[in-house]
Amino acid sequence: MDKAKKKVVIPFKLINNLIFIPIKVNGEELTFLLDTGVEETILFSLDDKEQIKFFHIEKLKLKGLGSNEAVDAYKSSKNKLDANGYTDLDHEIYLVLDQEFNFSSQVGIPVNGIIGYHFFKNHKVAIDYENKKVTVYADSNKKIIKQLNRRFFKDSISIEDSKPYFISRITQNDNTVSSKLLLDTGNSDALWIFLNKTQAIIKPDYYIHDFLGRGFSGEIFGIRGRIASFSFGNNTFNKPIATFPDSTSIKSANFVSKRVGSIGGEVLSRFKVVFDYKNHLVYTSPNDKLNEPFNFNMSGIEVEHAGLEWTKETVEDVRQGIKVYSSTNDERIQNSLQIRFELKPIFSIASVRVNSNAEKAGLKKGDKILKINGKNAHDLTIERINGLLKSEEGKTIEIEIERNNKTYSYSFQLKSIL
Repeated sequence: MDKAKKKVVIPFKLINNLIFIPIKVNGEELTFLLDTGVEETILFSLDDKEQIKFFHIEKLKLKGLGSNEAVDAYKSSKNKLDANGYTDLDHEIYLVLDQEFNFSSQVGIPVNGIIGYHFFKNHKVAIDYENKKVTVYADSNKKIIKQLNRRFFKDSISIEDSKPYFISRITQNDNTVSSKLLLDTGNSDALWIFLNKTQAIIKPDYYIHDFLGRGFSGEIFGIRGRIASFSFGNNTFNKPIATFPDSTSIKSANFVSKRVGSIGGEVLSRFKVVFDYKNHLVYTSPNDKLNEPFNFNMSGIEVEHAGLEWTKETVEDVRQGIKVYSSTNDERIQNSLQIRFELKPIFSIASVRVNSNAEKAGLKKGDKILKINGKNAHDLTIERINGLLKSEEGKTIEIEIERNNKTYSYSFQLKSIL
């Protein structure tokens, strides 16, 4: 950071509780997921950015969550990163060759990589989920210390393997357990618990099996269910939905001593959060989302972004058009209809939960979505679609899809399953 600056403000996009920030890498602007759950900066997609130069390359293997083996990668050093004036002139980047890890389809925007510890390690970093901005504070900025002490709640964290850990109180079946949890901005869920890492927490009486996402080493499966409560940021959250990955999906991950899970974006996004790695502290101030209920996708379908396609629309433009004169009375008639072509997003069904209302209605994996409740899918976003699918129990979803070049219409009701 420029020594003359007291702070640097970086706007971000918030999608499914995940933070995406623009960063220039060796002069080329890319989009990164801001993830406190990773140590190294990882680049897995360049799209049309073919002119980026990388230096000092060496080959290696990377492991992480998922059931498969390690993936091939390259490490590059001496790279310049610039996030709106917050710069690093000697940054290491890992280039992952496995393109299946690219999760752009899950969030609906091009995502080039992940950045974590090296973004946070030298300065206080404030994440304002409500106003969608990250602020990096210079050490010389004394004003922020006064603000934090006056307006925020302060908690101790430990920094282990370059990641922040917090001790939470998890309550289940009238039993309260102090639990070490990773503070993970790269996880969109509320709470993850690894049952093979603790004897004190057991799976809920009622749960569902679910696909949880994809890590470095493959797909992640597990179960979801509600627990009584857990604590974070001087608040107790009641009846949150907890996610329990199966042991196969986490076998390749490295775990610090006594870690039993993670706190993710569904909880962190209810606060303004300030990470202070140097002093092993996290500061929190709740926002308007604090007391919102923990809801889950009640449709049974997972939707993904499946690319772009050209669409043709007829629009009215009174400034232009074809002027036509009637031969009988010379009355001028102006045709102001114009044809416009635009690139619009395509959405498809990535998975259908067994025994869900969507499956019973007839929806299948791979169906291309044309309309949802009368709205053209081209005019929607992943965020709006996901919000609709977990909006209100009993709500009717009418969906029009294309399958094998034929159009079908289905109707089903959202049903709470947790």
